[in-house]
Amino acid sequence: MCAIVGIYGSEDAAKNAYYALFSMQHRGQESSGISAADGKKINLVKKRGLVTDVFDEEAFKILGGTCCAIGHNRYSTAGSDSIFDAQPVFARYKLGEISVAHNGNLVNKNEVRSELIAKGAIFQTGMDTENIVYLIAKSQKDKLVDRIKDMLTRIEGAYCLVIQSRSKMFVIRDRFGIRPLSLGRLPDGGWIVASETCAFDLLGAAFIRDVRPGEMLIFDKNNKEPISEQVFEPDFHPCAFEYIYFARPDSIIDGTNVYESRLTMGKRLAYEQPADVDLVLPVPDSGVAAARGYAEGLGAPFEMAIVRNHYVGRTFIEPTQEIRDLKVKLKLSPISSLIKGKKIAIIDDSLVRGTTSKQIVKMLKDAGASEVHMRIAAPEIKFPCRYGIDTPTQTELISAKYTPEEIAQQIGADSLGFLSIEGLTESLGNERKYSLVSFDGNYFAGGSAQSPGCNDLDL
Repeated sequence: MCAIVGIYGSEDAAKNAYYALFSMQHRGQESSGISAADGKKINLVKKRGLVTDVFDEEAFKILGGTCCAIGHNRYSTAGSDSIFDAQPVFARYKLGEISVAHNGNLVNKNEVRSELIAKGAIFQTGMDTENIVYLIAKSQKDKLVDRIKDMLTRIEGAYCLVIQSRSKMFVIRDRFGIRPLSLGRLPDGGWIVASETCAFDLLGAAFIRDVRPGEMLIFDKNNKEPISEQVFEPDFHPCAFEYIYFARPDSIIDGTNVYESRLTMGKRLAYEQPADVDLVLPVPDSGVAAARGYAEGLGAPFEMAIVRNHYVGRTFIEPTQEIRDLKVKLKLSPISSLIKGKKIAIIDDSLVRGTTSKQIVKMLKDAGASEVHMRIAAPEIKFPCRYGIDTPTQTELISAKYTPEEIAQQIGADSLGFLSIEGLTESLGNERKYSLVSFDGNYFAGGSAQSPGCNDLDL
């Protein structure tokens, strides 16, 4: 998950980065950071907490009125929940100063780290991002751009990178294009790259295009347009979870409208997994569009009969089960007058462990629902993802151990149905090969179902 942003050629770069991160808060809530460069030095502010907690006027005084800034919202899939694992990661090295923000997951992190430690490197964090900084610093190339290319030959997996020197900015997307990254133009003529286009909307930026899989963009003061270099041959596998869950519904990911995709998934779910119900409800907020589609597909009434407290974080990204359990109760409240005596279809975007679903079903039945039929607008999650999704180990994935009928019994639902893999891909468009590793276990590296990065990757 995570959110990254890069701003170049804008006099309000740090504040533009702040607003972009604010719009992408849903992609990570553990920490936030911005580094800003003025041609002579890089200044950095990062802390644990939400964007609005981390940055104030004092922070912007530290960052300065610079024309280049990069930022990051953290959602941990590697490392721990501490300030040491916050990004961007800053370092001084032979050629000067650099700062790196990374969204993704490097599948050969441990192998590369062991090699670096054997050669004397000292690591302060558990993040794979720190590997990137060390590889750049240890490269023997004379120019930063060549050091970055050297680093790219050593890393494998999913990554979107924004790398900042004192006067330049480098943007790279891995050849699979697993995580989204888009390029836009700010009203003042500056450039923006961001994980989601919802950041462009807030800043009034014009969408230019998506960063291509395997592409590097170089921004410097001597060129009016970013320099584009296709570093790797594309093997496009965008992550289906971006459309199912991660992205904001008002974002457009690789040319596909997220809201419309979720609506289509819901309609397909109604076709594949109908239910005889009086009312269709979403689990807010990411289940809303799919629930609308499901209700439309069934011809059943739709109601927002569960109220969400938006001041409580998303339970999926909380680090402990105890916190998840408590936050479900704090986060969701049913409207009993709409539910009592009704047969309910409750639509959620995904089902991981089953603990949240169990509490939601109980909540609806306690509110008087006569039947609760749960429908999931995604296929069964049976495999861990190594590309930057914090799905647990396989033993924690309830669909890896039980059938839908068995899960329905465990969570107290009268029935449970999932969208098929075929239904998902047809909803998204069959013209692409999506990353579906959580559903089918095919890690697609080198065209095989083996672990990613283990064969034929030339990253």
